[in-house]
Amino acid sequence: MKRPQLILAPGKEKALLRRHPWIFSGAVKRIVDEPKEGDIVDVISSNGQWMAVGQYQNDSIICKVLSFDTQTVDYVFFEQRLKSAIAYRKRLGFFDKENPTNVFRLVNGEGDFLPGLICDWYNGVLVMQAHSVGMHRLFPMLAEMFVTLLAPQIVSVFDKSSATVPGGSVDGFLWGDEAPEREICEHGNRMFINFFEGQKTGFFVDQRENRKLVGELSKGRRVLNCFGYTGGFSLAALRGGAEYVETVDISKKAIELCNRNVELNFGEDAPHKGTVADVLQFLNGGIEAESGEIDRVSQLSAPNSQFDIIILDPPAFAKNHRVLQQGLKGYRNINQKAMEKIANGGLLFTFSCSQAVSRDDFQTMAFTAAANAHKKVRIVRQLSHALDHPVSIYHPEGEYLKGLLLQIEKE
Repeated sequence: MKRPQLILAPGKEKALLRRHPWIFSGAVKRIVDEPKEGDIVDVISSNGQWMAVGQYQNDSIICKVLSFDTQTVDYVFFEQRLKSAIAYRKRLGFFDKENPTNVFRLVNGEGDFLPGLICDWYNGVLVMQAHSVGMHRLFPMLAEMFVTLLAPQIVSVFDKSSATVPGGSVDGFLWGDEAPEREICEHGNRMFINFFEGQKTGFFVDQRENRKLVGELSKGRRVLNCFGYTGGFSLAALRGGAEYVETVDISKKAIELCNRNVELNFGEDAPHKGTVADVLQFLNGGIEAESGEIDRVSQLSAPNSQFDIIILDPPAFAKNHRVLQQGLKGYRNINQKAMEKIANGGLLFTFSCSQAVSRDDFQTMAFTAAANAHKKVRIVRQLSHALDHPVSIYHPEGEYLKGLLLQIEKE
């Protein structure tokens, strides 16, 4: 059966010849046979040559390419892609029984040559998230494949696409045990994951190795985890022997779950405090208590409460290039405040998960924040996502998580 076609404008083949998986609407001269959102389409050069097959989108990215090598996109095609993704994680040891970490990314979109598909593994629960209508339409088939390929370890499959699919969808279980919460383990730390209410797929899987590094550097230190969500970095710091840890997040539900996770691992007397607050307001000198008074315990300006390690892991401040400068300003403000407040010689873990922010953009932002704060700053390490988040060499935009480990000293 003949498929709809996207006919490229003259000279617009270059990106596809470099095997970049995104085709922008401006590169298309003509659309043949009126494809619907999510339909499989063939991409044809201006001189009539077949170039790729992909999924049509009514967006600025008009097509996400599935293959440059074959026109056949069927059950076997997707099964082979899933088998390849699973085999890679098995080589990393994630499915080994002796591995105490049972949470990881199983499919990473373009990095596993399945653009628009994210799948995270949570101790037997597979959470699928679509970032395109075309991929979401395939969920019944893909879920069936996963159940077969991951037996007997898999206990359920959950669709977490309500916030990511154009037009919306309803989150819910596609197969198996429908418990709304699951306990996972990461580097010895146990945590509860709520699939219905959690951000992303339920947890920030990409920060696993950076959390481990925080733990290795936390012994005897006072640690502040900003935008702390459910406490992944906080648990790592406590596991590493931190003297005191404070988790700050604007979400009361997140802090409540963070406190549960701390108690699950370290008991009620753990040296930890969960604080519901806007991070910038907190860094500016305190938070408003319900009475309207400043909570002095949380004031970073007090010498006896300075932190030796601060973690800044905010949400994406720049979701696209149109708001890039505004986003960079947001990153600069929180980083400058953290540099001003951190103890002399302290370590700052700072991150951006904004795909629109390049590594150069992020480092320039940190440079400006350091200059404004009048601090001596060393770059100790460049940080990124973990090994289970591969990036296609043809799609550098897939390296969305940028991070820096900085040491901050007085002038």
